[in-house]
Amino acid sequence: MHSELKASYLTELEAARVAEWAGDFQTAFTHLERAHILSQKFALAHTATHLRMLRLGWRTRDVREVLGQSIRTIAALVFSRIWVPVGNTGRANVSAFAPMPVPEDLVEVLGKARDQ
Repeated sequence: MHSELKASYLTELEAARVAEWAGDFQTAFTHLERAHILSQKFALAHTATHLRMLRLGWRTRDVREVLGQSIRTIAALVFSRIWVPVGNTGRANVSAFAPMPVPEDLVEVLGKARDQ
């Protein structure tokens, strides 16, 4: 993973951790969604992001999220290097196959990583 991309990914994971610790679960999920977008092409990071979403879904007692993340965690291990829907947030409330718009600040980070 490109160093700026990795730094951005780790920043999102840390922000999610801080938000979760503060009890702000929606913000935690938002940061995990951003981490998901950054990690999609990297099987281990992608899978780790889904595991974090699974854990947060469990913590918030969101059955749909737990079930969705259980499937997505396995799929991330298998398909990350083959195909991913660009920009997909990775949450259970969206289709796992739907491409989605990428936030502008993440477009820049992903573009730099792709160029190197």
